[in-house]
Amino acid sequence: MKVRQNLYLDRAVTDALEALASAPGTNKSRMVNDALAAWLARRASHEADTLFRTRLDRLSREIALTRRDLEVVLESLSLFIQHQLTVTAPLPEGDAAAIAVGRRRFQDFVAEVGRQIAGSRRALVAEASGDAG
Repeated sequence: MKVRQNLYLDRAVTDALEALASAPGTNKSRMVNDALAAWLARRASHEADTLFRTRLDRLSREIALTRRDLEVVLESLSLFIQHQLTVTAPLPEGDAAAIAVGRRRFQDFVAEVGRQIAGSRRALVAEASGDAG
């Protein structure tokens, strides 16, 4: 059902509407209805943006802090690996026992990382609070 409205428009808006409506197959009522519906839809989406802005800002700050923490961890790991490669002598190629010990230690390391991640236990937190061991 359509409801009749009596509106007062500025002369410039009326002239522009008349010019647009002069094309064949156009209708001033339809044009005003569509324009008003689009404006109302944008206003509703703007209100939703306003409601979510605070939460999105908080999430953006948390992501930035997480990114910074990750960069610190990666840089620390990089420096540690560089240091270890610099100070550790390479194994002799024919020393199968030393190579086997290295592989076993690496497998133990990977397994321990898996256990700590699965159990939500972190080595840095435990060491900082004095619970390491």
